[in-house]
Amino acid sequence: MPFAELLAVVMVAAVCAALLVGYPVALTLGGVSLGFAAIGHLTGAMSFGILAALPQRIFGVVTNDVLLAVPLFVLMGVLLEKSRIAEELIEAMGRLFGRLRGGLGIATVLVGALLAASTGVVGATAVTMGLIVLPAMLRHKYDPRLAAGTVAASATLAQIVPPSTVLVLLGDQLNISYQAAQLAQGKFAPDAISVADLFAGAIVPGLLLVALYLAFLLAVAVVRPDASPAMTRVEGQATAPLARVLVAPLLLIVAVLGSILGGVATPTEAASVGAVGALLLAALKASLRSMLAPAVEKTAQITAMIFVILFGATLFSLVFRALGGDDMVHRALTALPGGAGGAMLAVMLAVFLLGFVMDAFEIIFVVIPIVGPALLKMPGIDPVWFGIMIAVNLQTSYMHPPLGPTLFYLRGVAPPAITTRHIYWGIVPFVLIQVVALVVLWLVPQLATALPQALYR
Repeated sequence: MPFAELLAVVMVAAVCAALLVGYPVALTLGGVSLGFAAIGHLTGAMSFGILAALPQRIFGVVTNDVLLAVPLFVLMGVLLEKSRIAEELIEAMGRLFGRLRGGLGIATVLVGALLAASTGVVGATAVTMGLIVLPAMLRHKYDPRLAAGTVAASATLAQIVPPSTVLVLLGDQLNISYQAAQLAQGKFAPDAISVADLFAGAIVPGLLLVALYLAFLLAVAVVRPDASPAMTRVEGQATAPLARVLVAPLLLIVAVLGSILGGVATPTEAASVGAVGALLLAALKASLRSMLAPAVEKTAQITAMIFVILFGATLFSLVFRALGGDDMVHRALTALPGGAGGAMLAVMLAVFLLGFVMDAFEIIFVVIPIVGPALLKMPGIDPVWFGIMIAVNLQTSYMHPPLGPTLFYLRGVAPPAITTRHIYWGIVPFVLIQVVALVVLWLVPQLATALPQALYR
């Protein structure tokens, strides 16, 4: 192995080691990359002058129209979190399904899916549902592990169901990788993969996950009825309240997703419509003045965190490529047995394992620029299918111990009766369900590709 490529391997290992120790992701990516760029320059493995391209790359990031959708979707999610729409949905769904064994769990999954399609922010959904649903499940004698796992899995649907901020970021990075792969093959008018393609491709897999969650909860209700009993007392009629509380989220879903899938608006334009709609709903539900300042502050914090990680990852990928890392990854993937299928399996396994120590944003910004161009050069790898496979795989990173963000959100708001052990054991069957969903998508890629092809090609 050439010395430059050895440096690239050691640089990746150094980043992983620093993250395991607990250093901040953005500072780790930037600091380690600068250190190895200096080592590469001093040893002749690369020229430090390559870093002159960094300002232009960062300027390209902050002027990227697609990434403008990120703060708008985050603002929409935060405002909906504070407008009590989630509470009303949970109460109405609970009354509707509470008479059934496992009914409260079913209601939780359905509300999680509706909130996912309305907000696209995992943290807001996890905190809201943890505060409301977990105490109700415990009052009605649910197994604490099943209760914690159901809430965590339902909240993470916001990662895969459009409009997801993860899909926006993944779509941007995937498009860069796809165009780089085509340029390397001599295609100088490359095709593009848009965020709208990923949104359309994620709809059926998202519904598949919801169906698998519901099937699991129904099976538990049959096999272990004591773990998910019916609600002992259900008050009021569900039909009228449910119809009323469904209006707001359905209007937002139609306005945002409908405009994107129908080709009326770009994801960024649709995100602005969603943000304005969330502002109007918040104004109708409560005093907008009291919630606007904290909502904007939280949006700024989340957006700044995402972009600082992106800046560090941009520097990391620049140095990695200068050290010959791209060619090394391409050779390694093509040398694997099984051709493109073997390479894809290796990448999916690596992403799954990285989920134990990195979150979805970090994996997108670090891994996709490394493996994406090499993998997308191979025949038979559809970029939309590849993106959705990565997205479903990344969903598990939100629930992986020890660093799964959803676990921390839930631990922070869970009642004292829910222990960390309950949460960790509770998510195991749902992580296995996500693996089953990956296998189904592997065997039937049309679940991810048919709708985008029907709409846009």
